[in-house]
Amino acid sequence: MSMPMFSPGADPGSSFPELLKRVGLAPAADFHGDLSVPHATTCVALRFADGVVMAGDRRATSGNLISHRGMEKVVQADQHSGVAIAGAAGPAMEMIKLFQLQLEHYEKVEGSSLSLEGKANQLSMMVRGNLPAAMQGMVVVPIFAGYDLLRANGRLFTYDVTGGRYEEHDYVATGSGMLHAGTVIKIGWRDGLDRAAAVALACRGLWEAADADSATGGPDALRGIYPVVATITAGGWQRLDDNELVDVFESIASEVRSR
Repeated sequence: MSMPMFSPGADPGSSFPELLKRVGLAPAADFHGDLSVPHATTCVALRFADGVVMAGDRRATSGNLISHRGMEKVVQADQHSGVAIAGAAGPAMEMIKLFQLQLEHYEKVEGSSLSLEGKANQLSMMVRGNLPAAMQGMVVVPIFAGYDLLRANGRLFTYDVTGGRYEEHDYVATGSGMLHAGTVIKIGWRDGLDRAAAVALACRGLWEAADADSATGGPDALRGIYPVVATITAGGWQRLDDNELVDVFESIASEVRSR
């Protein structure tokens, strides 16, 4: 089969679907279904005196619709690390499950955990492997955080869609509400924050993001849905109970009312 030739007005350019249409190989009928997939949105992480705090809202959106109200975007990776995801929900959750499996497999085979640096590098390769899907709109942009037992401090890592890995020293935010949440945390962060202050600051960042970004879900007292907030210290991963978060968000709400 010879290469097809096109006149200047019929040239499909770099579009492969258009090329298929020009040579008669495209489907007879165009597809008009809804290909929008659920997307996770805003997550934040910050260092405090004893380790790191990770937090993420619970809303997933498909276009302008709320597809899920209780999605968990902050997930434990192993005893001393966690992952927060923003982007296409399906590929992100698959990536996290595979990442958890790889860390567990390494620990069982080697008899010891992979270093925090090694975990961050492993996740970087997985994000890089998702690049073909990302080019089609299935972008996954995680935050990786954990407690480094060798350095005895908390560490934060963020990524771009090509798998680029960058260590953040103080705080990081990702997702559609990252500008609002990140600004709040940037203003409020101080070196040596205690646990209570760090949790309150992370929750305040999510509150302000939800107030300005429609894709970010705020605390839902009616349904009893609150953001996922967890700390990672030398003692390991600990997720905060919703009863504790009720008090934190009620304090934020009282402050907002007083203004």
